Amino acid sequence: MMTEPTATSPAPAEPPPPAAPAGPGSPGDPAERPRTLPLPRPSGVAALLTALALIGVGVWSIIDLRINVATLVSSVDNAADFLSRTLPLDFPGFGELAGPLATTLAIVIAATLLSVALSIPLAIWAAGNTAPGRPARLISRSLIVVARAIPDVVLAILFFRLFGFGAVTGVLAMGLHSVGMVGKLYADAIEQIDEGPRQALRAAGAGRLQELTGGVLPQVLPAFVATAMHRLDINLRISVILGFVGVAGIGQDLAHALGRLDYQRGMALALIVLLLCVGIELLSVAVRRALLPHTEQRVSGLSGLVARMRARAGTAASPGSGDDSGAKAAAARRTSVDPRAASAAALATGRISPPWTAERIRRTFYVLVTLAVLGGSAGYAVLDFNGFIDSNRGPLGVLAMFWPPETGGIGERLVAGLIVTVQIAFAATLLGMVLALPVGVLAARNVAPHHRVGQLCRMFIVFVRSIPELVLAIIFVVMIGLGPVAGTLALAIGVVGLLGKLVADSVEEVDPGPERALQATGASRVQVFFGATLPQALPSFVGHSMYQLDVNIRSATILGIVGAGGIGYELLNAARVLEFGVVTLITLMVFGVVMMVELIAVWLRGVVGGRED
Repeated sequence: MMTEPTATSPAPAEPPPPAAPAGPGSPGDPAERPRTLPLPRPSGVAALLTALALIGVGVWSIIDLRINVATLVSSVDNAADFLSRTLPLDFPGFGELAGPLATTLAIVIAATLLSVALSIPLAIWAAGNTAPGRPARLISRSLIVVARAIPDVVLAILFFRLFGFGAVTGVLAMGLHSVGMVGKLYADAIEQIDEGPRQALRAAGAGRLQELTGGVLPQVLPAFVATAMHRLDINLRISVILGFVGVAGIGQDLAHALGRLDYQRGMALALIVLLLCVGIELLSVAVRRALLPHTEQRVSGLSGLVARMRARAGTAASPGSGDDSGAKAAAARRTSVDPRAASAAALATGRISPPWTAERIRRTFYVLVTLAVLGGSAGYAVLDFNGFIDSNRGPLGVLAMFWPPETGGIGERLVAGLIVTVQIAFAATLLGMVLALPVGVLAARNVAPHHRVGQLCRMFIVFVRSIPELVLAIIFVVMIGLGPVAGTLALAIGVVGLLGKLVADSVEEVDPGPERALQATGASRVQVFFGATLPQALPSFVGHSMYQLDVNIRSATILGIVGAGGIGYELLNAARVLEFGVVTLITLMVFGVVMMVELIAVWLRGVVGGRED
């Protein structure tokens, strides 16, 4: 007999519903699944195509300029002949060298000081967070761009007509042109400050000047000093180039030696310039360390070894010494480094000024020496001023000689020269990037597989940066012959020095958080680099590469003066035959190309950095 099912008996399970067929709009449709990668944006595609087009122009330039192995091999005999005429080097005596050397250093220091003095107010007006208004910011930015776009050689030609030979011509030419770089970097540093101190001062009733001196200047001072020292290094190289257009100093002696084909003396002076650049580089690091001891990064080399040995000796001596001298020294260091600790110590002791320790005395001595050198250089430039060379015309009359621009009957040659100049810049940038990018990445401490590798790459970059492009161009002109190949190779080597340093700094400045997150998941070094480091540093890579192209266009113009091809040769000829309208036209042509590159660079940086909107 069958029994009725009770209420507690489990109900029979219902069969599952049939699966929905995959189709458009259904959950199984691949188009409805969440994407792990964003769709390419039109602006991103356009930026990629633009970057590929720029690389294509670089490749075309290399091919069209015939920069290949065969060209280099055919120059071996010329290189051997050049060495036979160069060695042994003919070094001038100390008495013969001291005068031009002192003149060069005085002009370079005074020009850098002038650029800093002009750039600080311009940068305050150009920065978005300190500008008094939009018109003032637009005017300041425009002045900075114009100063950067006009080649320093053109400014030297102009001031040579006004003041003749002497220090004033070099100081004004380099100082005004340097405003383009110094003002831009100063404005960028101001825009990146922490607004907290300024807001606190404003809330306490501080005026605008008090906000700038108390809330902005302390934060940007390290960047200001570092930029000034970097510009001093650049101006030293430029001073050699300006010697070819009449600016006094060791560059003028070098130009005279090469002009009479005295390669033994010329290459000896070039070697002195190289050693001077290395010395300025080391002095720059020492001055930054003395003036800003708490902003320097880890010290390497012999100085770093001595510092680490002293630190270990102090650490080892303090526990067993039986007194608290080590602890007091450590507390003094903390007080001098941390402003909060300094404030707490001042409240505890009632002393509102720091004690005169040995470190403070040493720093004060360095500051006084620096001020004395700056004052002496500025005084030399002022005493060298002899008034206007053409008193009949006056300054306005001399300026009128440069207007209107004209072709001088060589319009086609000017266009052809400009095209060659642009080709030299593109080819040199592309060739230099091939070596600068890997060397710069390996020089970064957070990416280098071993710290020795990073140090070697850094030393290589510093060595290459120390060689002026003009010296390289002269050597290549003698070895390969007149033409754009010499200029391209000289600039390509220079790219390794500048772009390699910028790339290394950019890689070291990335946020370490994403890198640590990937490392915690067990990612390899290569995966960490391509997954976390490179995406963060890529906008900087693009910006630095375009900046390097900008620099190379202006440098290619200048190197043409020594026969390295391009429109620089026509510029020098126009100045020699007093065709100043042609000089103005060449300046405007170069200015137009530089501005075009600048606009493309700004757009590319915005797209890659996600700020195109």
